[in-house]
Amino acid sequence: MVCRHAIDDAARVCPYCGSDPRTGEKLVDAQALLQEVFHPRRVSTTEGLMQFARQRQGVVIALGVLAVVLLLAGFHEFVMRRNATLVSDAAAVPLTDVADLSNQQGDSQTLPMPDLKFQYDGNSKTMRSYIVEPGAVPPPEATQTTTAAGGSGAPPQPQAKPQQQ
Repeated sequence: MVCRHAIDDAARVCPYCGSDPRTGEKLVDAQALLQEVFHPRRVSTTEGLMQFARQRQGVVIALGVLAVVLLLAGFHEFVMRRNATLVSDAAAVPLTDVADLSNQQGDSQTLPMPDLKFQYDGNSKTMRSYIVEPGAVPPPEATQTTTAAGGSGAPPQPQAKPQQQ
């Protein structure tokens, strides 16, 4: 085998390089044949760059991370040089004003409940809401209070529902 590919002894054309395996003579130009059968698509520079980035995502991500790190390092260097040369005109703040906790009030103090302003006219029943269900019977304490208040003493009868057709 002249082309040095491991192929069948009876093969007349090497499938890898397109030459005669015994003589090495190039019988078929595989690239030209592929170009003829499968027409290559014209790609713009941008599309080619995007295709390159899609095929090599790991490299693109690594370069992006490297660019961000270099950008941050450059910004840090700029800030450090600026801070070394420029002086602030602001007055200095003592460290005890910033870090001393002895003169600050604790967060453990509870705040008093604020006065809630709502109108109930001295009658606490207006603040209660009752849900009346069909067939509900009031508790015995409620019937005693209504009798003492001048009621009939009999529990209120539930009203019959109108029948739907």
